[in-house]
Amino acid sequence: MRNRVAVAVSGGVDSSVAALLLKEQGHEVVGITMCLGVAAEEGGHTKCCGPQEIEDARRVCAILDVPHYTMDFSRDLEEDVVKPFVEEYRIGRTPNPCVACNRFIKFGTLLEKATAMGFDCLATGHYAGIARRDGKPLLMRSGETRKDQTYFLHAIRRETLERIRFPLAALMKDQVRRLAREKGLPVSDKPESQDICFIPKTGYGAFLRCRGIEMKPGEFVDRKGTLLGGHPGFALYTPGQRARLGGRAGDPLYVLAIDVKKNRVIVGDKADLLARGLIADRVNLLVDELPARAVAKIRYAHRGVPSSAALDGDRLRVVFDEPQEAITPGQSVVLYDGDVVLGGGIIREALT
Repeated sequence: MRNRVAVAVSGGVDSSVAALLLKEQGHEVVGITMCLGVAAEEGGHTKCCGPQEIEDARRVCAILDVPHYTMDFSRDLEEDVVKPFVEEYRIGRTPNPCVACNRFIKFGTLLEKATAMGFDCLATGHYAGIARRDGKPLLMRSGETRKDQTYFLHAIRRETLERIRFPLAALMKDQVRRLAREKGLPVSDKPESQDICFIPKTGYGAFLRCRGIEMKPGEFVDRKGTLLGGHPGFALYTPGQRARLGGRAGDPLYVLAIDVKKNRVIVGDKADLLARGLIADRVNLLVDELPARAVAKIRYAHRGVPSSAALDGDRLRVVFDEPQEAITPGQSVVLYDGDVVLGGGIIREALT
């Protein structure tokens, strides 16, 4: 069946090959690049939406002979991603802006614009898949386990799955690059975007300062409240990272929690990072009913751990079969049943 497909082309190899595959399958394809108002930086790393990426997306669409449009989403980025990102840091949490961008911008505003323009669906170059069971769409892990991006996609609204396509679902990364080279796409060997697009090369600290977060010196304390040293600002720390206390000898210490009211960073031994579970809010389910057992991922690079999971009102309670390190408020917990993405939520607190 021939569809009218809007492809979110970012100027990278993955979205370029997604557009290529859909064109070869006979669909009517249009490339749309989101301009997020991200400034170029001399010598900076590849970003997902900078000026060079917009130009690369235009060149790819010209080679594929598909129309290309650039749409301004800078206000959406500011309101739906950047401001909430800053506010999370202000209250001592560590947010994941890619999760918010996917929910509110790519598979939110962009999808709605594409639908209003008469397109049947929106496609992206994410490493993920969609399958149908009992007539209903499910979000699935990618066959490329090293690159699977479903952790960042768990918060998209369930009702949007009908209008989303992931053409790379069955491909490995090296296959994607090979296809791009064979078709003469100029982005075939382009490095991947690694950094958060709106964070400048000066780093998180400088960005948060310019956004009004005061980096006020405070105290490092242990779990009993014993003073161990001073820190330059709690927003520079996140649970699980090494706490470097100048001049202190002995075993390394790690950030356990942030006490915003007292401007304290609580530290302890590595064993103190372990937690038996967590509570999450802002829960988004992608299935009719949450099973009692699931595999829980608490960060993108986490391998996942068998767990018990249950809804408690509007919150999600997850108890791990084995204690896990560095439960980080503000990050996501994502639940899986095999390759099916069940949904997830934003970590609120650890269960110790």
